[in-house]
Parts: sequence; C-alpha cells; structure tokens
Amino acid sequence: MSDHRAESITVNAAGLVQGIALVTFPAASGIFTSHADYNLTSSQYGLMFAPQVVTAIIASLLSAGLLWPGFTARVSEKETYLAGLVADLAAMALLIASWTVAHQHATAYALLLAATACLGAGFGFAVPSLNTLTAALHPGATDRSVLVLNALLGLGTALAPAFVAVFNGIGFWVGLPLLAAVLLAGLIAVSLRLPLRPGPAQQPGRGRGTARLPVAFWLFGAFAFLYGICETMNGNWSQLELTSLGLRSSTASLALTGFWALVTVGRVLLAIVQRWLPGRAAYHGLPFVLAAAFALIAALPHHAPGAAVAAFCLAGLGCSALLPLTISFGQEKLAAFQTEVAGGVIACYQVGYGVAAFGVGPLLSAGVRLPAIFAGSAVVAAVMGAFSFVVARGRPSPASVHPRPAPPRARAV
Repeated sequence: MSDHRAESITVNAAGLVQGIALVTFPAASGIFTSHADYNLTSSQYGLMFAPQVVTAIIASLLSAGLLWPGFTARVSEKETYLAGLVADLAAMALLIASWTVAHQHATAYALLLAATACLGAGFGFAVPSLNTLTAALHPGATDRSVLVLNALLGLGTALAPAFVAVFNGIGFWVGLPLLAAVLLAGLIAVSLRLPLRPGPAQQPGRGRGTARLPVAFWLFGAFAFLYGICETMNGNWSQLELTSLGLRSSTASLALTGFWALVTVGRVLLAIVQRWLPGRAAYHGLPFVLAAAFALIAALPHHAPGAAVAAFCLAGLGCSALLPLTISFGQEKLAAFQTEVAGGVIACYQVGYGVAAFGVGPLLSAGVRLPAIFAGSAVVAAVMGAFSFVVARGRPSPASVHPRPAPPRARAV
C-alpha cells in the first residue's frame, strides 16, 4: 500500500475514533450518576466537563495561532495531530483508571476531571489538524474529502452511546474506553511511521492574534456560543432527562445515538442538496427546527420511548449544519482571517458547551426540573434563529456547507 493511501485511510480512521472518544463521557452519564457506580450529583457531573472546556479552548486557539502565534510556526501539523491522539489516549486511560476506584469518590472524581481535561486538548488539537491533513492529501477533491472525514467523525459520535448500551448490557461499560484506547494506540503507532507532511504554510499573516480580529468576527462567535448551549443540552443531558421519565438506559442511549446520527446525516444531506436548498436558507430555518424539538422534549410524557427518540432525532437535524455553516459564513466574510475564524468560532462554541455542561447542574440542585431547562433551551434556539438573520445579513450562501480547512503548515527550520 502506498504511503498516500495509508495516510488517507489513517486520517479517516482517526476521525471515526475521535468521534467515539469525544462522546464517551456524555454517553456514560447514567453510569456517572448511578448510585451503584460513581454516584455523582448532577452538579458534579456537569462540573466534570469544566476542564474539557478550558483545554479545548486553549488547544483550539493554539491551533489557530490566536493564543500564541509562534505555535503554528514551531509545531508541524503531524505533531499537532499526534498530540491530539495522545491526549485522547490519556483521557481513555484515566477514565479506565477511575473505574477501578469508582467507590473511592474523591480519587475517582479527580481522575475524571483529569480525563476530561485531556479529552478537551485532544479535540482542540486533533480535529483542526485532521481537516487540514485530509484536504492536503486530496488537493483535487477537498470538499469531498472534508465531507467524508466529518461524516466519519459524526459516525463515531453516534456509535459511542450505542457501544455504551451494548457494553453496559453485558455488565462491562468500561469496554468502550478500552476499545477506544486500543484503537487510539494503534492509530498512534501507524501514524508515527507515516510522513503526514502536507507542506509549508501558504497563508500570509497566519496567527495574527485576537487584537486585530474584526468586530464582525464576534457576531459569528456569539452565534457559535448559542449553538454550543443548544447542542450540549442534547448531547450531555438527554440521558438523564429520559431516565427521569421512566425510560430504560438502553432507550436513552438510542435517543442519543439518534441525535448524533441526525447531526451527521443532516450535514451530509445539506452538502448534497445545497444546489436546491441553499446554505443560507438552512441557516435561517434549522434553529427553528431545533426550537420545536426542544419544545417537544420539554413536553415528553413518561414511558414514551418512540416519541423520545423521535424528538432527539429532530433535535439532531436542527443542529446538523449550524456550526459548519457559521464557520463557512465567517470565512467568506472575513477572507483574510480564515484560520482565525475557524479556531475562534470553535473556541466560542466551547464556551457555550461549558455553560450548558456545568451550568445545568446547579439549576437542578436548586430544584429546577430538566423539562423546564429544555423549554428554556427552545427560547435560546429561537433567539439563535432570529440572530441568524443578523449574522448572515447580506451574505450569499457559502460555496460549501463544510468550512475550509486551515492551510497546511510545517515546523520552521
């Protein structure tokens, strides 16, 4: 097998495994809050994601040259990609270690916090590098290659809750992080032997720092912040919501699988039909689909598995293309800041992720019920829909649903 083919297969496989690793923690939410396992409170479960948010923001800003401009000149794309995989592997190892001491509450929780910190770094380093590498490996088919990679990453996010349900069904839920760890170790071993050298940077002014970002950038950042809240309500709190309604954990896992599957399917479908359904129309319409889904989730009756799965699938469709379209709109409006837009928007998305991930716990502790919080999320989604007309005002539909990857870079000599 040629190096080029091996590189392409490895990068796509890394996208799939990155998706699995990314959703491992929220997919296991029922285990973390179970009295028989970790016995975390809702506040402790939510706070568990705080280190992930911080490290993901730092890694995303580093990858974009916004936090330390010298980073992109000194660290090659391959090294950034490998750093992401190693951080993901450390996250899985720490999660497995926490399982061995699950009933030693303080120790287990400290290991979980360290694990999510590693996972955030893995996401922030690996995902941008994967997009850059796959585009560089397929210069004549960039849009298709990026679409395939993101579809595989999305498939991984959909598989994680399904794997949790399977492994939990046989009484060995930790089989998921074990599987992810084995796959990550294999990817690291293979990647070390491959060139993965996409070439030198070609974008002048890369890594100029936040001080010179145009004011318009913050409109896209604000939209990504709102989106992060909405996505995380579904991704991190769906299982607790559904089990509180008397549904089995396997049904809750199916609903989460449906959510992530429709996020991915929606992105792929919109990329295929954008000639007939322009990205601008989707950008304005999808937040209101999401608002309707939140309203349905808030009104779900007890013991209604079909309605629960359908509602979260609708939420996945509503989320589907909003984040990539935000980056695409931003890159086309701020053409001289494409790399900064991609990294900065992801960082703002992570802030929204953090607000929903560890902000819901204190609300639950204060007596607010999850259905009421999901109803509030419907309002956030509707505001996001109205805000989309401000963000995309006067802009034609972007040429591609998926944003442009950063230009390749190599370490300075």
